[in-house]
Amino acid sequence: MRINDKIKDALTEQITEEHGNIHRFRIQKGIEQVSCFWCEKDGNIQDFNNFCKKNFISNDKLLFENFKRIEKNIEILYGNLNRLNIDLKRPLHLDSGSILPIDMDFGKYDPFAHLEEDLYKNKIAFFILLNFPYYTLDEKENSSKKWDRKEWSYARVGDLFISRIPSIINQKISEVFTNAEAYISEYNIYMNRLIDNNGTRYFPEELKLISHWGLRDEIKAAYQNPEGLVKQNMIYNVMNRIIYQDIPGNVINSPEFVWNPFKNEVIKYGKKINFSSEPDTRYDHFLKIFKALKRVDKYYLNYSTHIKRKFNIDREIPEIEVEKLFEKVLSSEHVRSTAKIIKKGLNRELLPFDIWYNGFALNNSIPEPELDKIVLKKYPDIESFEKNIKNILIKLGFSKNKAEFISSKIKVEPARGAGHAWGPEIRTDLSHLRTRVTEKGMNYKGFNTAMHELGHCVEQTLSLYYIDHYMLHGVPNTAFTEAFAFVFQTRDLEILDQANENIDSWYYNVLSTLWSSYEIMGVSLVDMKVWNWIYKNPEAEPRELKHAVIKIAKHIWNKYYSDIFNIKDQPILAIYSHMIDCALYLPDYPIGFLIKFQIEKFLRGKNLEKEMERMCVIGKVIPQLWMKKAVAQNISAHPLLEETKIALEYFRNKGHLK
Repeated sequence: MRINDKIKDALTEQITEEHGNIHRFRIQKGIEQVSCFWCEKDGNIQDFNNFCKKNFISNDKLLFENFKRIEKNIEILYGNLNRLNIDLKRPLHLDSGSILPIDMDFGKYDPFAHLEEDLYKNKIAFFILLNFPYYTLDEKENSSKKWDRKEWSYARVGDLFISRIPSIINQKISEVFTNAEAYISEYNIYMNRLIDNNGTRYFPEELKLISHWGLRDEIKAAYQNPEGLVKQNMIYNVMNRIIYQDIPGNVINSPEFVWNPFKNEVIKYGKKINFSSEPDTRYDHFLKIFKALKRVDKYYLNYSTHIKRKFNIDREIPEIEVEKLFEKVLSSEHVRSTAKIIKKGLNRELLPFDIWYNGFALNNSIPEPELDKIVLKKYPDIESFEKNIKNILIKLGFSKNKAEFISSKIKVEPARGAGHAWGPEIRTDLSHLRTRVTEKGMNYKGFNTAMHELGHCVEQTLSLYYIDHYMLHGVPNTAFTEAFAFVFQTRDLEILDQANENIDSWYYNVLSTLWSSYEIMGVSLVDMKVWNWIYKNPEAEPRELKHAVIKIAKHIWNKYYSDIFNIKDQPILAIYSHMIDCALYLPDYPIGFLIKFQIEKFLRGKNLEKEMERMCVIGKVIPQLWMKKAVAQNISAHPLLEETKIALEYFRNKGHLK
């Protein structure tokens, strides 16, 4: 049912006459918003008029009282539905035995699926649409300097209903994401079953690595290993087999077969056997997620693609701005100079997997097996890590009382996948920290991941339990919580009493951040370009998508990497599993790197607890306003590039760079 401008204008005049011209903006905007989603099942034109006349609130005190009730009830709804979601997905997310078909069925169920539909049916959504205007990103940016905390909270209430998506579509989205997550979380390679052309094995018996996280981290760990280059080349071939989908299907998550990834031969009982390659399953999951999300497009008035929603609603940073941020770093001459230092350190030409070079990291001087022993002694099981969170926080600068409170709000659990943190949505719940733990106990990879996830959990606790208005809880977008996760992750050796802080370590940290940003920005551009491609080719089959992904990955490689690495047409930027099951999540990582660097620089010489709490309680305002309040700067590549320039000059003077 279309409510025309004549009806809306007449209604605006009637309500304005009753409540006063001072309220005209809210009246006009509220009526427009309600009319966009009102349909025949909600009532006729007279019902629409009566609803707006009866429910518009002009009294500030009464409006605030209604806001507080809405805020409290949204916390109850979101908090308890989130709790259900976490619990129903436990068999899928936790390493707690095999996944049964019934586990998948419960995991696909989305407790949130009917919420929006129900709140339109009982008119709560229309009440909010009428009284709490939705503001576009441009409007928020223009108002950011004058709005107080209450006005920002009102604006976030206005963000609650900007679509009207049928529950059946929400449920389908949950189903395809759950299937993709399960596929990724079970995508393991048994490393001891890999051989080279001479039949030699290089990895320990118990080593099982998830793609892409575990494979990537093993490449990083191999830089200090005498057989490191051989291992890295082997893993690189495994990655390419995954990207091209010519990986034998029977070696995925199975220790039964021996596999030579160089020749792509499968061996059983000493004899080569025939095999079937994975049938483009990787890209099929991507397409199913795309098609499910595309069904939502028509239910948003201003954001008709998932790309627009991801950047303008979720991130509140337009795609073009994100791309410019990345290109500034990717095109920087400082990357070339940093590459020269890496080549000198490796004493060889760069190879494609050196995008993951970690020689600037402080732990590079300590072989990973040694770090494994240190971690295992300290954390023989996952419970010992959970019990020690309080002490970790105290060591990082948190007071005893604050450390006790935060640690009491965190539950540590064994991840089936690579690891993640899942925060609460109600102030009676816990943050869930998930990391991989071996049968023997926690190793360094698991500990490093746990430190990353701990950063998420601390942010989630501070920005929920200490916030002034629930509607502002959290941080502006995922990149900000990733930034805090990186802040904690880079302090892992400090917790293990292996850190060596000096001027060199700071400048190595600068170069490490630049090189990590250089890698993940290319990966993120591939993700972004693929999503733009698939919207132009919505009927593509998995095989067509695979070819497009590889072509785009090679294009980005050739544009930003080939001249530095002196090799063309490499597809390695397409290996990240996030591209398959997270639907444009990847750009949050490099944005997070830039934010993390700005926060780290600001934190030097300051107390982490005090500054992190101050930043976290800024809450969910728009990103650039948060940054100005937190570190007195916009999100920018400039601070990292400027500090890189200083670091390079420092190492040039030390003879590391000519």
